[in-house]
Amino acid sequence: MIKKCLFPAAGYGSRFLPATKSMPKEILPVVDTPLIQYGVEEALAAGIHEMAFVTGRGKRALEDHFDINYELEHQISGTDKEGLLKDIRRLIDQCTFSYTRQIEMKGLGHAILTGETLIGKEPFGVILADDLCEGQGDGVMAQMMRVYEKYRCCVVAIEEVDMDEVHKYGVIAGKKVDQDIFMVSDMVEKPERDAAPSNLAIIGRYILTPDIFDVLRRTETGKGGELQITDALKTQAREGMVVACRFRGKRFDCGSVNGFVEATNYFYRKRKSSGK
Repeated sequence: MIKKCLFPAAGYGSRFLPATKSMPKEILPVVDTPLIQYGVEEALAAGIHEMAFVTGRGKRALEDHFDINYELEHQISGTDKEGLLKDIRRLIDQCTFSYTRQIEMKGLGHAILTGETLIGKEPFGVILADDLCEGQGDGVMAQMMRVYEKYRCCVVAIEEVDMDEVHKYGVIAGKKVDQDIFMVSDMVEKPERDAAPSNLAIIGRYILTPDIFDVLRRTETGKGGELQITDALKTQAREGMVVACRFRGKRFDCGSVNGFVEATNYFYRKRKSSGK
């Protein structure tokens, strides 16, 4: 039902300087797999095969990663290292990849609007590679797909965070309508603790309906002078319907050094315990 997933990937990754001076933050490896590959694998596991990327200057490595490297593959052909490429080859074989550039960094809402040319007039997923998620059972996007199938409206993934952390997120207000499902009545972008309507924070997973593009076009810039997807979704909630899905699983904030190290340690221990 949802064929495309959008990956906003134009940010500078300044919190990881100097590593990201010439390398996209989305290519930073957690153990031996780039962040962006985890995101694409999650989308594919949800049945999505068309991957759309909003990139920017200095992001060429993203395109190269999801392409064949003939010289490298020739050099390792027939060796035990050839098997190390089986996962990325599977993605290349099963997915199509398209790219457009965000010329100016004007917020997540602007990045999503930039991706309209790749998405067209159909519902689509959005994955922010900074948020590395491991679903409990199914992946987070697959869990959200089931919610979309039932409600047929925009869906945001949420998790409970400490009240001292709400200023880092978009936060929802809403009424619980089913197990782990909330009907959204309001959203606040990065509120102070005392102004937060709840501790239910939006993380980097969305399913959006195509009318979001028109809503974004008439949304004024918000916090930080950026076009916020939170503001557009608040309009959607007021004029139509938006639901929030409290996903089951773990999330690592790999946009921060602490979260990135935590994710690396977690996946390393998991791989070591499995004997790989």
